[in-house]
This record gives sequence, C-alpha cells and structure tokens, in this order.
Amino acid sequence: MVHYRPNGLTTARLGVVVAKRLAKRATLRNLVKRIVREQFRRHRASLPMLDLIVRLHAPVANATRAMINDDMVRLLERLRNVEDTELKKPC
Repeated sequence: MVHYRPNGLTTARLGVVVAKRLAKRATLRNLVKRIVREQFRRHRASLPMLDLIVRLHAPVANATRAMINDDMVRLLERLRNVEDTELKKPC
C-alpha cells in the first residue's frame, strides 16, 4: 500500500513501514525494505514530486523476492500516472 502527498520539492522522497506482525523475522523485514528502496531508486527520476509512504498490508512470509519486486514496480508505475489535478486536491 502506498500513501502519497505532494512535497513541493524537486524530487520524490520515500518512507518504508514493515510491521513485525506482517514479517516476523528481522531479515525478512530488512529484505522488503531493501527491495522497496532499490526500486524507488531506479524509478525516482520518473516519479512526480511526492512524499511516499510504502506500507505492507498483508503478510509476506510466502512471498518471493521476484513477487515483492514485481509488486513494487507496479505500484511505482501507477504513481507515474498520477494527474496534476489529483496532486492539487487537499488531503
């Protein structure tokens, strides 16, 4: 799940939240955060100027690295299509 808000800066920024109840082991939580940060780094230039909070909403115990990567890429591609009118709406 991604929450976003315009930031008024020249680039997008990222925050990542991985709850213990959704990823029990620290190594899994760290893996998810690494994947999210790497995909954000790769897509940052094409993203609108937003503050993003990426938050898990389902357990990832059975998810593979490829599945997490694919989900993150899809989320970031959807954000590319956010219209300027949507960004100007009050939050």
